[in-house]
Amino acid sequence: MIDLGRLRALHALASYGTVLAASSALRCTPSAVSQQIGKLERETGTTLVERDGRGVRLTEAGQVLARHAESVLSAVDEAEAALAAHRDTVTGRLTVASFATAARALLPHALHRLAADHPGLATGIVEGNPHEGLDALQRGHVDLCVLDDWPEVALHYPPGVAHLELGLDVADLIVPSGHRLAGHSRVRLAQTRDERWISAPAGAICHQWLLRVLPGVRPDFLVGEFETQLTLVAAGLGIAVVPRLARTTLPSGVRVVPVTPPPTRRVVLAWREASSARPAIGAVITALREAWTAYTARTPA
Repeated sequence: MIDLGRLRALHALASYGTVLAASSALRCTPSAVSQQIGKLERETGTTLVERDGRGVRLTEAGQVLARHAESVLSAVDEAEAALAAHRDTVTGRLTVASFATAARALLPHALHRLAADHPGLATGIVEGNPHEGLDALQRGHVDLCVLDDWPEVALHYPPGVAHLELGLDVADLIVPSGHRLAGHSRVRLAQTRDERWISAPAGAICHQWLLRVLPGVRPDFLVGEFETQLTLVAAGLGIAVVPRLARTTLPSGVRVVPVTPPPTRRVVLAWREASSARPAIGAVITALREAWTAYTARTPA
């Protein structure tokens, strides 16, 4: 019988391309991955990997087994979920991937509630952009994602991934207090085309959104943290569009100017359909829904 741990090592190598990347995903050493692959080759009597310069690549036989490994591991996930549902207990370990502002605004409330209601469940957080989160979810490295999905960019949900919208997060234009638009009750983004922009770094979904809605704009400042963006706006260095979920406090020296039509992103939960029967998934979804309700209750429209 083929050992599941060795199949996971082969699947990780096929997914990530290098022994080092596979070991990082599996949270083990590169030598442990190599040992697992070697044992799998002896177990199957087949050469599964071969040297390729300084790295390795899968042989044709390795590619065949890797494809079957994905199906086998998915079936194991389904079996574990069904067994957990049968026990009807919220236990084990569950890792959530989340975009930064949700990790700060929603997850503390949700994880605190889970710890109180389900002490047998261990939880973890991985912060990253939604593309990274969906990739990690599909590969089985996280169990649930909290994603920001701007309609102008539109995330693609892979087959086998279920998703649920928590709600809508509106963004506003933030300008320095002395800015020409500071006294406006509402503006259109087209009015800001010639301004100095502060934005998320290239590759981030918020950066992609800005380039879609204002083609040709090239931000002068690329900053990942919204709090830092607000500080730069307060210093009079530029303007930014900041979602309300990201604004716990506003520094002095800035003004909030609503935009028409209002920029809106969906806050979405995603998980593998194979894990849907797992009670822990349902418990986390419930806790995050409560966290969203608590956030909207304390946040003015």
